Amino acid sequence: MYLTRFRVNAARSGARYLLSSPQRLHAAVLAGFPCLPADPADRPRILWRLDHRTRTDVQLYVVSPDRPDLTHLVEQAGWPALTEPDAPGWESRHYRPFLGRLAKGDHWAFRLTANPVHSIRRQEGEPTKRTAHVTARHQLGWLLGQQARHGFELLPGVAPDAEDPLHRYAATVHGRRDLAFRKRPDDPTPRTNPKDGGRRGGAVTLVTVAFSGRLEVTDPDALRNALTQGIGRGKAYGCGLLTLAPEG
Repeated sequence: MYLTRFRVNAARSGARYLLSSPQRLHAAVLAGFPCLPADPADRPRILWRLDHRTRTDVQLYVVSPDRPDLTHLVEQAGWPALTEPDAPGWESRHYRPFLGRLAKGDHWAFRLTANPVHSIRRQEGEPTKRTAHVTARHQLGWLLGQQARHGFELLPGVAPDAEDPLHRYAATVHGRRDLAFRKRPDDPTPRTNPKDGGRRGGAVTLVTVAFSGRLEVTDPDALRNALTQGIGRGKAYGCGLLTLAPEG
């Protein structure tokens, strides 16, 4: 298992082309694993996430069973002029040693990009429909609902007794993006409302947000599974990858 970081050169036209469509970037990430089975159902889980730290500082993270070869990404969206012979333009590290050190009671800083959704039924007798959470309070509520099954708890925030969960927990909700794109980038199908979180006529729409803050490990095995298999929906489109870092 590997954790890979790739710095995107957002000033390049090739990078802008990839960043404009999660579908294109997903395909570019998968191209770094030439030995993947042809049938998507037989492929191992490969997670990826974009962190937009500033308009020009964009980092791509990938968690995968095998070490990727991202030479094609360096050529299209990286910094080839700065690449040294022993530095291919990205950094991959073995992930298993870190995963094995996780222990109950550990505190970590975390970051996650996710697609928080819920199921609703507008009228009696109608089937349920997946709908995106669009407010920060409801999006944080979605994350709170993920805690038990994924082996962590958010740590108390600046006002642990506050009624508003946005102040009660050490977590922030930011970086909302309303995405609407074609499942096939060259498909002329019109876009749909990004708030519905669904697909119509080949279009994909979803709302993504970034969560960051501090957590406590409650079930190391469940958290290890979350770190390698992802959380929530939209994993093919850059959602679900949780990463941890030392506090501070």
